[in-house]
Amino acid sequence: MIRVAIADDQELVRAGLRLIIAGEADLEVVGEAATGEEAVTLARRAQPDVLLMDVRMPGLGGIAATEAILDSAGSGRPRILMLTTFDLDEYVYDAMRVGASG
Repeated sequence: MIRVAIADDQELVRAGLRLIIAGEADLEVVGEAATGEEAVTLARRAQPDVLLMDVRMPGLGGIAATEAILDSAGSGRPRILMLTTFDLDEYVYDAMRVGASG
């Protein structure tokens, strides 16, 4: 079973992703976060295999949250996939620079 966490400030986006993941037998949603700060806490507590992270959230953004999670995770580092509707190469470069998987 692949453990998936979702971090997005939009409840509707989280709900949609949760429904998609629930339809897959080998995936399990282990938690959700609405802010970058919550995502950091969630990653420590739930230790997901994969974290779907919105690039822009109020407060601590997705890129900074990704960096914080990966810097403190040790050997149990989740794969972090950044989500965005913005067509900005800068987000892609910054996410990859801090260690996002995609």
